[in-house]
Amino acid sequence: MCSYCGCDSITVIGRFMAEHVEIVNACGQLRRAVTDGGDVPARARDLAHLLGPHTQSEEVGLFSVMKRRDEFTEHVNGLCGEHRSLDELLAAIADGDHSLMDTFEVALRDHIDKEDNGLFPAAALGLDGDEWTEIDGKTHEHDHATGVPHHH
Repeated sequence: MCSYCGCDSITVIGRFMAEHVEIVNACGQLRRAVTDGGDVPARARDLAHLLGPHTQSEEVGLFSVMKRRDEFTEHVNGLCGEHRSLDELLAAIADGDHSLMDTFEVALRDHIDKEDNGLFPAAALGLDGDEWTEIDGKTHEHDHATGVPHHH
C-alpha cells in the first residue's frame, strides 16, 4: 500500500486501499484452490463478493467525479473497462477455465497498482474539498442502497 503521498488518509481512498488488500488475499485463496484442486467456484464467489461491490463503489463515487475532469477522463474510462474484464475473467475461472488464473492474477495486481500508485494519489492532489464531499456522499448512498458493509 502506498503511504508516500498520504492519499490513504482520505477516508474513501483509505477504504479502497484496504479493500484492495482483502481482494488480493482472496485472489491468493482462489490461486491455491486452482493449484491444489480446492473448491474453485466457492473461492471465485468469495472474491466476486469483494470485487463487485468494491468496483461499483469506486465507479459511483470517485470515478464519476474524476471523469468530469479532462485530465482524468481517459484513464478512469480505462480502469472501468478493466473492471469489466476482471469480472469476465473471474466468471470464466469460476465456470472451470482454470487456465485463465495467471492472466486474471496479473491483470488484477496491475489494475490495483494503477489505482493505488497512480489514480488515488492523483485524486488526492487534484480534487478539491467540494469534490471529496460529493464523492463521500455518493459512495455512502451507494453502499447503503446496495448493502455494502462499512469499513470505518
